[in-house]
Amino acid sequence: MAEIGFYHLTRTPMEAALPKLLGRVLSQGGRAVVRVGTPERLAALDTSLWLSADPDWLPHGTPLTGNADLQPIWLTTEDEAPNAARFLFLVDGANTARTPEYDRVFDLFDGQDDTAVAAARARWSAAKAAGHSLAYWQQGERGWEKKA
Repeated sequence: MAEIGFYHLTRTPMEAALPKLLGRVLSQGGRAVVRVGTPERLAALDTSLWLSADPDWLPHGTPLTGNADLQPIWLTTEDEAPNAARFLFLVDGANTARTPEYDRVFDLFDGQDDTAVAAARARWSAAKAAGHSLAYWQQGERGWEKKA
């Protein structure tokens, strides 16, 4: 079973938090897939990652702009891992039917959006019922704080 971390964004938007988490994966030699909900969000996130200042280099591609085999980070709206990623980032309430194929899943959700919080709670319950190892992280004054 995969380890699933729920990341409750309370201090920064996803566009600021995601690059740092992706940077940690890359620094360990990992590969990641970021699954988003819509093509418009994919395009916006693609631009955001190219402009990221921390870390300042996040090599990535999308189905429109990259070759998955060469990309350590792959952005997609599909439930896929064409770059052989072992880390999956779910944003905008995106879901996956392929959780067991990953070493770790990061589920990022906006703590200022009641609908997103309720949906994350439902995903937590489903993942728990499926027997996955779960962790709950919340942004605090000093960064991510593990709450459960």
